[in-house]
Amino acid sequence: MRVLSGIQPTGRFHWGNYFGAIRQYIALQTAAETPGGRAFYFLADLHALTTIRGEPETLRQHTRDAALDLLALGLDPNRATLFRQSDVPEVTELFWALLTVTQMHLLDKGHSYKEKKARGLPADAGLYTYPILQAADILLYDSDTVPVGADQVQHIEITRDLAERFNHIYSADVLVPPRAYVLDDSAKVIGLDGEKMSKSYGNTIEIFESPKKLKKKCNSIVTDSLSVEDRKEPEGDNVFTLYKLFATPEQREELAAKYRAGGMGYGEAKKALIDAATAYFAPAWERRAAWEARPDDVEDVLRTGAAKARDVGGTVLDRVRVACGLAARR
Repeated sequence: MRVLSGIQPTGRFHWGNYFGAIRQYIALQTAAETPGGRAFYFLADLHALTTIRGEPETLRQHTRDAALDLLALGLDPNRATLFRQSDVPEVTELFWALLTVTQMHLLDKGHSYKEKKARGLPADAGLYTYPILQAADILLYDSDTVPVGADQVQHIEITRDLAERFNHIYSADVLVPPRAYVLDDSAKVIGLDGEKMSKSYGNTIEIFESPKKLKKKCNSIVTDSLSVEDRKEPEGDNVFTLYKLFATPEQREELAAKYRAGGMGYGEAKKALIDAATAYFAPAWERRAAWEARPDDVEDVLRTGAAKARDVGGTVLDRVRVACGLAARR
């Protein structure tokens, strides 16, 4: 199994990113331990240019933070290959080769492009061709397994279509059509207001919030107006819903019993959430501090990862070049 996943460095990761995707991405790095298996994880800084423009230092900082966060959360550079998308120029050459076989109607279906157009917002060529660069990211490494949320399956279908169309046009099995590995979304992560946690809604809690900010945000979680004495139903309560992400079954039962017994205010429940989240991410905090103290080692991980990615990607790109009638590079 060859796993590939890319993460846009457009801001700090929050609880929704972790439980909805990152935790599962990292679990899949065990693919590298199977015969012929590899696990590639890249920081999609080229994709980020569609949203971060004219702010080079912001993008650089976001990219550094994303690398630190992933390493802190358990990505192991001895098992997985972590790299910056922009450090692998082969991806843009494959992007061009794929563009030459892409029909316009395929691009018109892109979620992000359609959404911006429907809202009357300007949509540039970068956003329009975004799915093709995404396809190049996947196909360059012969990736056969791509973890995505249910709302991202369309991108994998587009990638499959492009791989099959390219292979058909050039009468050769050059590119490997991938399959989507749909992530488990059973751990619903709500934001401070009870809606889905999302940067767009401004309701997120970052994984590496300072203790002061974590306390402030958790204390602002929306609850009903029941008094301390009132009995409360834990299921459906925003604080308890988030608490379940971090707590053991025994801890959940204990807090649920306090809700139902009455005599516990939401302040106490919020403190339980803060304590549980702090304990859960404590090992990640320690790993992050250790990596942060060694910036050269982080850069080393990214450059070594890029070299490995280029080695694999170069082989695939040579197949593409030969199939197209271009000179092989190696």
